[in-house]
This record gives sequence, structure tokens and C-alpha cells, in this order.
Amino acid sequence: MNNRGTNLDTVRRYNLSRILGLVHREGAVSRSVLTRETGLNRSTVAALVSELAALHLVVEAEPDGARGVGRPSPVVRPHPDCVAFAVNPEQDAITVGVVRMHGEVVAQVRHEIDQPLGVAETVRVTAELIAGLRAELPASAVVVGVGVAVPGLVRMPDGLVRLAPHLGWVDEPVATLLADATGYPARAANDASLGALAEHNFGAGRDVADLIYLNGGASGIGGGVIIRGTPLGGVGGYAGEFGHNLVTAPDGPDQPSTGGALEDEVNRGRLLDLLGLKSADPAQLERALLESDAPEICGEVERQLGILSIALRNAINVLNPELVVLGGFLGSIYAANSELLDRLVAGQTLAASYEGVRIVRATLGADLLLIGAAELAFEPLIDDPARLAGSVATPV
Repeated sequence: MNNRGTNLDTVRRYNLSRILGLVHREGAVSRSVLTRETGLNRSTVAALVSELAALHLVVEAEPDGARGVGRPSPVVRPHPDCVAFAVNPEQDAITVGVVRMHGEVVAQVRHEIDQPLGVAETVRVTAELIAGLRAELPASAVVVGVGVAVPGLVRMPDGLVRLAPHLGWVDEPVATLLADATGYPARAANDASLGALAEHNFGAGRDVADLIYLNGGASGIGGGVIIRGTPLGGVGGYAGEFGHNLVTAPDGPDQPSTGGALEDEVNRGRLLDLLGLKSADPAQLERALLESDAPEICGEVERQLGILSIALRNAINVLNPELVVLGGFLGSIYAANSELLDRLVAGQTLAASYEGVRIVRATLGADLLLIGAAELAFEPLIDDPARLAGSVATPV
């Protein structure tokens, strides 16, 4: 909720949101810290925590190994039964996960496909995967909704996929269709923007106000930007499409480029071909890259890092971040020769803009996009737990 309002109920709902937001971000917070951070008195915090516990959103426990004088302050944690379903459709697979608050992926299934599926078939397969995962959850589970990380342009207000070129989707209401198919509230957004949010909340970008995130996957390269702690969405939600920026010159002054976009030149498919792999999950691809000493593999990694350095130079010069986070196969090629990329970016970027910039790998690993998609589902609940209590915050 964005405003306190003036009546007591509005203030109560606002404070419920503040408490749940702190527990969501920190994972475990003592009541004394909640009191200090919110400025509320102890009895008010206790009442708010009790209300959230009754909704199966948080649990309280005595701190582990508590010693000292006086009664220790109870620790508040996200309720383990409160979960979201997270979905990431790609060219080669549909991955669905069960994610708890504070970014803990507790189950997932990867459904491999030979070619990208249309939206109707994607929704059908996803609904079946969700039903299978739901059957394995306890009866007390609180399912807050479904979040979808889409490799494409997704309109912010309603989750309409305007364009997902690698999936062949144009103006597809995937969130609405999934909500109808599963019975859960569903929201969709760009995968890399959600990856940026996940790394900012729980990963390499914790406590960093300004960062750029670039993700490389089967469907190309996307990005997300956090400015002063807030995701940069743009007017429609399409900000961060670094993969479509040109990194080589057009064919002529009056000719459009026939290639040369970042995701054309820095490409997962090229790596798989050279490694002799038809497909691979992120861990398999990275293992194959790091274990190979074949000259053609090393040369391709160096070529792709050189192209990537151009994109990072441009982004750093424009946005002046504190941190650049590389996810997906971009993190893997960085791991293969991090010194090369660091040197190339440092040598090309304006000295003042590069001061203090760090380039790091995403720390959430293969779960990153699932965690980001789940954040999309948790957001309305955290914004107003009381409003949603009667609809989604009920054990099914």
C-alpha cells in the first residue's frame, strides 16, 4: 500500500504490509527489530504479527540458542506453507517451481520441449505441471498465485505479452489464460527484469541501490535495471532490452542491420553447437564450458566476452551503476575468463563512470528466474495482506 490513509483500518493495513515486507526481505526478524524499524510500540507489533500468523503468512519462534538476561524477543519468519508457483517458459523447456517467501525454491520440474510452444499449449502444459506440484504440497498450503517470467516484452499493467520473438508470441494474454486454467491469480513480466529484482532482494544486489542485471538464456539476452532501489520499468514496462542493442555496425548508411544485435553475437546456441550439445540446463552448460580446453571453445568464449564488453561499456556509461550482475550463460562465460571481461570493460568505459563499478555473477544460480517470478506473485499479498486474505491467503 502506498499511503497511510486517515482511518484506523487503513493504518492497520498499511502496518501489516510493513511488517510482512520486512519479514519477506529479511527472512527472519525479531519482534524487537520490527518494533525499531516500524516505530510502532511493542503491543501493536505483537498484534500485527498475530494477525499475520492467523493468516498462515508468518510464524513465530524463540530465537535459536538464546541466552542472556530477560526474555528473548521472538523471531518472526515467513510461514513455510505460504508459497507461489513460478513459471519460466523458454525455447527448449517450461520450468515450474514452488517458491516460499524470502526466495526459497522448494520444488521444481523442468518439462523439456523440442520447439517453442504456442500460448495455448504452454498454458495447458503449465497448468498440468502446477496441478502435479500442488498435489505434493500439504493441505495447509497457502498458494498466493502464479508468477510468469517471460523472455519478451510484457505490458506492465495487465501482463499482456506484446512480443516474445523466440517463442513466437505476439499480443498474448498469458497471465489471464493461466489464471483461468489454474484458478490462481496470475501475473507476468519480463524474465530479466524479474531476475534483476530477485538479485536485488536476495542475491548479489542486496543493499545495492543502483545495479544493472543481464541474463542470457535459450531465448536470448534480456536485462533489468534498479535505480535508487526501484526497478526501472519505463512507460509500458519494456525497459532493459539490452539484447536488442546493436553491437556491430549496420550494413550501410541506408540499410538496416541484418544482425549484429547483442543476442545475435553473444549466443547460447553457438556455445551448445561447439560443445556438441543439443540442449543443456544452465548447470550442464557451465560444467561443459569450464571443463573444456578445446581451442575453438576458448576462442568462442573470448569472442563473446569481447562483444559483451561493448554492451556493458554502453550501459555503464549511460546508467552509472554500482554493480553489474551477469546471470544465465553470461555468468558462465564470465566464470570461464572473468579477467578478460573486467579488463575490456575497464579499458573502454569512461573512467569517472567506471569508478567503483563491480561486475559479478548472479548468486541465485539456476533458481534466479523462478525466484523473480515468485516475487511477482507475492507482491500484491505483501502490498495489502488484509485485502487478499479472503481470496488467496486461505489454505486450499
